[in-house]
Amino acid sequence: MSATYLRFENDSPEMQAITAWWQDLDDNRGDRAELRRCSTLAEVVFTPAYHRLRLALTKFGPVKADSLALVAGLAARVKNNVSGNTLAEQMATSKADGSARVSGLRFRRLLKVKGQEELFSAMTRVLALLGGAVNLRSLAGSAYYWNDKTRKKWAFEYYSQSPSEQ
Repeated sequence: MSATYLRFENDSPEMQAITAWWQDLDDNRGDRAELRRCSTLAEVVFTPAYHRLRLALTKFGPVKADSLALVAGLAARVKNNVSGNTLAEQMATSKADGSARVSGLRFRRLLKVKGQEELFSAMTRVLALLGGAVNLRSLAGSAYYWNDKTRKKWAFEYYSQSPSEQ
């Protein structure tokens, strides 16, 4: 018997549920504010908004609670869902002075992060550097499945966009 994994692709029902939940946060500004005030994943799990998302996604397969808390906590900090470039590519895009929006040093430190609590803190700062305009699908998939494969993929995407940040 094979396990069912959540898929974070553009047309997947899981991604549609996450996008609908994220858009619903605009109507429930108190929920968004509550999630933004969370500084740990445990605090995210204590919010009703997290549980609405969890219940919406359990229809599609088993949900990893801490991974989903990471996605929910970060998604609440997204102001604009930008399609096109992946999150790692967005980090490498140039500012007015020609440097990457997320420096090579900060990016390398981010790739060294293993734990979800540390990733939550680091990605909160990255989202602020990006002005809250990120690819929600890329953020959700990368945060939920944060592992060596994801980190390698990010390295290729970042350095293909910003080889000068090595």
